[in-house]
Amino acid sequence: MESKIYNQEGKETGKITLPESVFDLPWNNNLVHQVVVSMQANARKMIAHSKDRSDVRGGGRKPWKQKGTGQARHGSSRSPIWRGGGITFGPRNDKDYSKKINKKMKIKTLFTILSQKLKDNEIIFIDRLIFTEPKTSEAKKIISSLSNIAGFEKLATKRKNAALFSLGEKDRDTEKSFRNFSNMSVNEARNMEPLEVLTYKYLIISDPDNAIKFLENKSDKLNKINKLNKEANKSDKLKKKKIGKIKKDK
Repeated sequence: MESKIYNQEGKETGKITLPESVFDLPWNNNLVHQVVVSMQANARKMIAHSKDRSDVRGGGRKPWKQKGTGQARHGSSRSPIWRGGGITFGPRNDKDYSKKINKKMKIKTLFTILSQKLKDNEIIFIDRLIFTEPKTSEAKKIISSLSNIAGFEKLATKRKNAALFSLGEKDRDTEKSFRNFSNMSVNEARNMEPLEVLTYKYLIISDPDNAIKFLENKSDKLNKINKLNKEANKSDKLKKKKIGKIKKDK
């Protein structure tokens, strides 16, 4: 697989070979949905919090005696049916919505999303982003130059979640230059995650050689996990066969 490489002026400078294990996977709707929903749940912060009857202040003594008043029986003014009492089934900030995500699933989801974005012509490979100092005006020029590439016209006009800049290595000048654009984000390739890539329309990968190395390392990890799982399954099957033979002999 090959893809074009551009410079920050939007001009083609060469081509890059992409690993099929990262950029040529079929779309898996169920896998992507499961991982993305789990990541959103893990990022969820519980803020809303209501007091139940054990948290409400006061109401320690019985409001009136049990019999003889003609009124209904009550044991405490903290009861949910009293004004100022506790809330029944209200939101609590101690509720845990987090879900477990397997490494194998997370890595494969990232590669699936990258493959689909490449097919949809939503990834730009740039040889390098060069800033002598943090300047928003320079970043704006780069955005306008890249929007001249065929298929990326919306890069300069899209108001929300326009592009994610993925850097081969950390660059403070680049991060600060794009910081004033609310519709764009800058991150390192080693920190690339499925939810972040899926959130933005375009993915702009700078210094693609280093970025792809990180992705290939993740691919190697995925292959190692698959091998370990296969070996574990084989050993389990052998154990079951041995147990079956012992039972037959008895």
